[in-house]
Amino acid sequence: VVIGVIGLIIGIALVAAGKKFYVAVDEKAIAVRECLPGNNCGACGYAGCDAVAAAIAAGDAPANACPVCSADAVAKIGGIMGVEAEAAQRKTAQVKCSGDCEHTSAKCNYVGIEDCRAAALAGLNTGSCTFGCLGYGSCVKVCTYDAIHVVNGVAKVDTSKCVGCGMCAKACPKGLIEVLRADRTFVVQCSNKDRGPAVKKVCSAGCLGCGACVKQCEHDAIHLEGNLAYIDYDKCVGCGKCAEKCPAKNIVRQ
Repeated sequence: VVIGVIGLIIGIALVAAGKKFYVAVDEKAIAVRECLPGNNCGACGYAGCDAVAAAIAAGDAPANACPVCSADAVAKIGGIMGVEAEAAQRKTAQVKCSGDCEHTSAKCNYVGIEDCRAAALAGLNTGSCTFGCLGYGSCVKVCTYDAIHVVNGVAKVDTSKCVGCGMCAKACPKGLIEVLRADRTFVVQCSNKDRGPAVKKVCSAGCLGCGACVKQCEHDAIHLEGNLAYIDYDKCVGCGKCAEKCPAKNIVRQ
């Protein structure tokens, strides 16, 4: 009898506590969350999938706020929210460095933690170009899609696997990885902002800042900023004339 009474009191207390501390659950947010990939990559600008799901359900973010979502997933989210929605423009990452082992030389040998962020904090740069890829694979470790690997000393992106989440870009201590629209045709694979002669000394594939690409472009789609060529993909038509005239062959087709 005593045990029964104690159990009844505890049961009543639990029911009362449950009602007092009840937190309302947004069913739409739960349904939207189930459509999201669950990588918590932050490419949407929110803290994670739970946060963006809540924002979409509340109307604070569009149905296609997640750039990683497939077209089918975005359509499902649109159905939940009662709106028509299309997937955001697909984006993929690009490593702005072509200074692999064939085009640069090593200044020293490094033995230690294979991590770019650790090497950057220690001020280590084993390659001749101080702007170049460190090649220790911090970007590789954070990619959950197996879309980036270090090849011949430089990180390379497999655009067929990349979903544009931006995790690799966040992991790169030198800011060499940029997430760009996937329909781009040509890219500038360099981040060295030194003048041409200085670039040529450390990397045979670096941008010389000569401006030949700028003069050749008929669409005003490429400019020099800090001795480095940049492509405006809203204007670029993919004709390839800039790549043809680049003496360093640093502008390459994706």
